[in-house]
Amino acid sequence: MARNIHVEMVNWTPIENQVVELVERKGLGHPDYIADSASEVSSVALSKYYIDKYGVILHHNLDKVLLVGGQANPVFGGGEVLHPIYIIISGRATEFLLGDEGNVERIPIGTIVVNAVKDWIRRNFRFLDPESHVIIDYMIRSGSADLVGIYQLGARTKPLANDTSFGVGFAPLSTLERLVLETERFLNSRKLKEKLPEIGEDVKVMGLRVNNKIKITIAAAMISGLVPDMDHYLSVKEDALNLVHDMATKIATNHDIEIYMNTADRPDKGIAYLTVTGTSAEHGDDGMTGRGNRANGLITPLRPMSLEATAGKNPVSHVGKIYNVLASKISQRIINEVPKILEVYVELLSQIGKPIDEPLAAVAKFLPDKGADINVIRSDVESIINDELERISEITDTILKSEIMLF
Repeated sequence: MARNIHVEMVNWTPIENQVVELVERKGLGHPDYIADSASEVSSVALSKYYIDKYGVILHHNLDKVLLVGGQANPVFGGGEVLHPIYIIISGRATEFLLGDEGNVERIPIGTIVVNAVKDWIRRNFRFLDPESHVIIDYMIRSGSADLVGIYQLGARTKPLANDTSFGVGFAPLSTLERLVLETERFLNSRKLKEKLPEIGEDVKVMGLRVNNKIKITIAAAMISGLVPDMDHYLSVKEDALNLVHDMATKIATNHDIEIYMNTADRPDKGIAYLTVTGTSAEHGDDGMTGRGNRANGLITPLRPMSLEATAGKNPVSHVGKIYNVLASKISQRIINEVPKILEVYVELLSQIGKPIDEPLAAVAKFLPDKGADINVIRSDVESIINDELERISEITDTILKSEIMLF
């Protein structure tokens, strides 16, 4: 099958050798991450209901979640939530289905998505109560006739692209990219929370590298009820900085590293980053699906990126989700399996209504190392892309099992 695969050698400066590099990650408790998660858990829960009830995932896209920040009054040693966080799940889904006996069956979409979001909050936050601190609403309507029709046609043969869009992936991650990703994971790990429970779930990490000097700036919400005074706050902050620095030196072994945390603090003025619930969404910060991390868990402005939200889109035919996941998967496989490649970038472009395994263009751009056999690389890369497109439908199960990073 001709799949419009293009493999191209490029000649540019690798990201590790560029003078300046910027990388960001919005962590677990960030309002944008919460919005992405609300979208995705709603889609997964609805997909599983469709499968259990009807044996197939019906048409839906729940990728338009808005989180409106609440209001809280955190104080040393306590505090309270004054107005709850408001989350509205918006999108399109199949709500009515004609039963075997001609009766119309109604799918309890609202119950499914609200319960899914509440359950995610319970599993991921220690101090954010989904019953009293959050209002979860939904505004979900039926999809347009043309998109639903395309989806249903694909259900009988092979999935047809739900959109004309593109996905982007690259590999390998740079030292700074790995450091930013692992810093957030470390601060939100169970081990760290046991040692420093005062650190909340809302952790944002920004990384800057200038030549071999790295500066990591962390915004980490503190749990006000666990912090009795400013001295305790500063002690926790110092401990966290030391732990992160120790971890960072193991990743960025040949770099000078500076770690900063909560740089807006003004201890002499009594100003510190305190939250009652562990997220800035409780007061003054809003969130929206698609404004956070890309499919590799990072925001990388110096690398090619897609602006598509991966979260909430149906895992069967929406290329805005599937192609971003697949592009990252292909990139990593190329780096793992094809020798003499320093960097690879993969771009997949769909055309609405066409089979998702037949992209309008599947492009791989590779930066070869010295002594590379370019023809062998081209052949191997094309073979990997073709193989992954052949097995593209496997991504659906991988997404439903939460076995792959989406944001």
